Amino acid sequence: MKRLSFFRTIQAKLIIIYVLLILIAMQLIGVYFVSSMKNSLTENFTKDLKARAEMLSILTADKFGSETATSDDETSVDSLRGMVNNLYINGAEIQVLDASGKIITTSVPSQNDYVGQRNTQTVVSRALQGISDNEEYIIGDDNVRKKVVAKPVVSGGKIVGAIYIAADMKDLYATMSRINRVFISGLLLALALTAVLGVILAHTITQPIKEMTRHATAVAEGRFNRKMPVFGNDEIGQLSQAFNYMTGRLREALSQNEEEKEKLASILTNMSDGVVATDERGIVILMNRRAALMLGEEGPLPEGAPLELLLGLDPEQAGALSGGNAQSSLLRLSHHGSEDPNIVRVTFTPIHRREGGIAGTIAVLQDVTDQENLEESRREFVANVSHELRTPLTTIKSYAEALDDGALDDPQLAARFVGVIRNETERMIRLVTDLLHLSRLDSKEARLRIQQTDIAEMLEDVADRFSFQIRQKRIDISTRVRRGISSAWLDRDQIDQVLGNLVSNALKYTPEGGKIELEACRNEEGMLAISVRDSGIGIPKKDIERIFERFYRVDKARSRNMGGTGLGLSIAREIVKAHGGSISLQSELDQGSKVTFTLPLDEQRRGQA
Repeated sequence: MKRLSFFRTIQAKLIIIYVLLILIAMQLIGVYFVSSMKNSLTENFTKDLKARAEMLSILTADKFGSETATSDDETSVDSLRGMVNNLYINGAEIQVLDASGKIITTSVPSQNDYVGQRNTQTVVSRALQGISDNEEYIIGDDNVRKKVVAKPVVSGGKIVGAIYIAADMKDLYATMSRINRVFISGLLLALALTAVLGVILAHTITQPIKEMTRHATAVAEGRFNRKMPVFGNDEIGQLSQAFNYMTGRLREALSQNEEEKEKLASILTNMSDGVVATDERGIVILMNRRAALMLGEEGPLPEGAPLELLLGLDPEQAGALSGGNAQSSLLRLSHHGSEDPNIVRVTFTPIHRREGGIAGTIAVLQDVTDQENLEESRREFVANVSHELRTPLTTIKSYAEALDDGALDDPQLAARFVGVIRNETERMIRLVTDLLHLSRLDSKEARLRIQQTDIAEMLEDVADRFSFQIRQKRIDISTRVRRGISSAWLDRDQIDQVLGNLVSNALKYTPEGGKIELEACRNEEGMLAISVRDSGIGIPKKDIERIFERFYRVDKARSRNMGGTGLGLSIAREIVKAHGGSISLQSELDQGSKVTFTLPLDEQRRGQA
């Protein structure tokens, strides 16, 4: 077991890895070195054989060219034999062949029996065909590998014979064996030295780690006064310094634990949301100040107060809370001295134990009064739409029934009734059209068709559009464009609708002989400001803030009689907002009103055209 545990240590792993790296490196180097050496020796051996064969070919060619004797002439054979014997190659057989491939002479006496016989090897055939580069390997009778080289003998432009050399490679392989033995000896010596150095290196690394393990155990037991010795400035020394720094920081962190608890309590106290914590029985153990204000608990929290009693939960909600299934609930909490209750959304989050079960509950209280008021406004909007549609529908139904009951026989009365039905129908059409327009603006479906527009021309067109009503009421209307304002990039149709709504309202509420002014200028923020001022009846101050709300009318009966839908200013506000501007109203009762809206003047809107 001790031996197995040793091999699991970092020290053993470092030694093994170090030795394996050296072994692999030496093996790679050895394979490359031995292969290169073998190739070099073989190449030099082959070059030497070729050089000797080339020289013997030249000498033999001279001999064949100088003597007229045939290959059977004893003098020629003796001369060739002497030349071959003088060209001695250790462990090699040299043969001189004639043009037919017959052996004339050989350097090996034991092969004299083959003289006069043909050498049918491939290299000889290729040499007799005039191919000079012929070589191959063969295995001799003594099971030794030999290198064979054959060269043609050319005399007078004709191939008169060939030189055949078969050299023994025993010495070459013996040299390679000696090189391998030297390399293996060096490898074993290197591995031994590597193992020793690996033990020393592993000890220098693992000894500080063991020391650090002992100090870490001491720190875990709470002894923070012990310091790790620093063995140097290397990485291990830096680790020791970092460990000592960590120990000091841990000591400081533990001493600051109480301060952190106080900070947490301060955060809970000043949170914008209320937080209430309970134990596993549902008893409140913590409540911040915001939660106390929401719940109206101005004094100290009664000890052991259950959460369902504190929040006023019904039995079903209390059961879900105790089972850990409660998620969220809306509560209406009334404060002392306040008429309107606050609407609070309570989100319950159970605290689970690791081993199972619920250790408590966290209840987060959020004041959603404003959100609920917004929802109430939406519901009121739906009710207003229903009311606005119900009134003309009731009128139409009543007059239609009157016509059906006999009023149709009275032409004068029938015409008046039909006129009323037509007017109410047109009012409903205007209402539905305005609602659809508002819906498109809210959903961003009404895309702006931005184009460069002449401001003076646009104001004049609006004034001309209402010229008939203006002459009827003898109202003086004027348009004015300040210097420096000529054109702007905007949706001409949409802004025409805004101006039309504003001028229409001014005409409705301006008495005969009144005055309406349309003016365009550049405001302090560098935006186009267009205003419509009238000398009408004005709007009370209490109604100015709500004048842009949908279906809001200062004088509901009078506005309805004038044919208004209560949506004109709302549509105007949405169109101006879509252009990136704003709209505002200034008014004094019986002194007239002034509506001003702003639009960007920058030419970047060209890209939207």
